[in-house]
Amino acid sequence: MSTTAQLSDSEQRALVEKLHVFKIKGRDKRGRTILRVIGKFFPARIVSVDNLRKYLEEKIFPELENKPFAVVYVHTGVQRSENFPGISALRSIYDAIPINVKRNLEAVYFLHPGLQARLFLATFGRFLFTGGVYGKLKYVSRLDYLWEHVRRSEIDVPDFVYDHDEDLEHRPMMDYGLESDHPRVYDAPAVDSSVSMYSMRCIS
Repeated sequence: MSTTAQLSDSEQRALVEKLHVFKIKGRDKRGRTILRVIGKFFPARIVSVDNLRKYLEEKIFPELENKPFAVVYVHTGVQRSENFPGISALRSIYDAIPINVKRNLEAVYFLHPGLQARLFLATFGRFLFTGGVYGKLKYVSRLDYLWEHVRRSEIDVPDFVYDHDEDLEHRPMMDYGLESDHPRVYDAPAVDSSVSMYSMRCIS
């Protein structure tokens, strides 16, 4: 039996909430609301696409219907096998975004993209994100460049993101996937025992 099958629909959505994958807080320097997304926190092997979409429809989209906003997507430490839901899933989620929310999206800051993510988006970006959204994507290779658009006090950034940023300063070839990145160990958000082992893997 898969882990997804072991959790009910409501438990899967509660897990997304508890791990703080998505958080609406603060504004960028243009006054736009910020939706922060931590890719490494997303439990792709546990949460189904339908439950992720339901969570977004219930908790996130209603907060973004009536105001311009920017997404800060933190790609630091994302593992394809653990955190990536798949191309068809991404397209399904994108198609579920209400039209007025899409219109309000003005910028996507993609932090620590890495070579593989850049190649993936260069290949599939225009297919996945239609309606001009792909053109709003801004790659941000360092936190210092993010601070040009967002004040530090306006957004919570996990410690592992700062540590990775420091590693990139000393080992710049990591940007291009030419050096291995040895992950550090961090405390995980508190979760129920049934999923605690996964969440520790997810964010360590």
